[in-house]
Amino acid sequence: MLYAIFLKCLILYVWSIWTVPAFYIVPLRNFFFSCTFHPVFFVKAVPYGRQGRMKNSKKQKNKSTLREYTEAIVIALVLALFIRTFIVQAFKIPSGSMLPTLQIGDHLLVNKFIYGIKLPFSGKILVPIKNPAPGDIVVFKFPKNPKLDYIKRVIAVAGDTVMIRNKKIFVNGHPLADTHGVYTDPRILPGDVSPRDNFGPVKVPAHHIFVMGDNRDNSYDGRFWGFVDLNAVRGKAFILYWSWDVRKPLLSIDRFTSIRWNRIGHLVH
Repeated sequence: MLYAIFLKCLILYVWSIWTVPAFYIVPLRNFFFSCTFHPVFFVKAVPYGRQGRMKNSKKQKNKSTLREYTEAIVIALVLALFIRTFIVQAFKIPSGSMLPTLQIGDHLLVNKFIYGIKLPFSGKILVPIKNPAPGDIVVFKFPKNPKLDYIKRVIAVAGDTVMIRNKKIFVNGHPLADTHGVYTDPRILPGDVSPRDNFGPVKVPAHHIFVMGDNRDNSYDGRFWGFVDLNAVRGKAFILYWSWDVRKPLLSIDRFTSIRWNRIGHLVH
């Protein structure tokens, strides 16, 4: 319960760094400064000769205020970029390959430092923390097209042997306790037709993971294109911050009535 509260507070913090510095901190600081050093009861007449100097002072004050706003916005952008690169990043679900765990239109946050601190762009791990484990839901660069991000569940890690027989998954010769996978197609396809229902055995190479979608009969995953390099893993999905049906027209009542309030704030597992 406390962990969930902490994660929700983190969401509010990430949002606030875009808005609070620029629109609240500077005005509030100026307000308290004026109240402290320029109380209203210290009012006196200003000699005519000093009016020019006061105008220049006002111009300098306006420039100072503009500079403060600019600095606040730049700091907020730098913090947001740092958080997005190294700590947490938002993603949305465009397909049903992870149904029912993740719905189309779910928006989630991904923990980017849980598997180590990485160099931007290259993905090379600078400070390793831990590797993805079976059962983790991870976001990664699609091996066939690194410009695309995919999200799947880890089934096996380096050194494991994976095999699928008639839709049943085996890891190192033992049946997988598959509590997340769902099957909607009663047909069983032979291995020479499709690797969907009969696959392997294959051994996961070093520094790689094998992933599958929870919607087993409707997921384009490791059965079809192989393994995921650990350098391509962006992070671990951990909480939903928004969810609605993106198949409804954007500016419509149907879209807003499709908001899934009961999913917002749920941990992903």
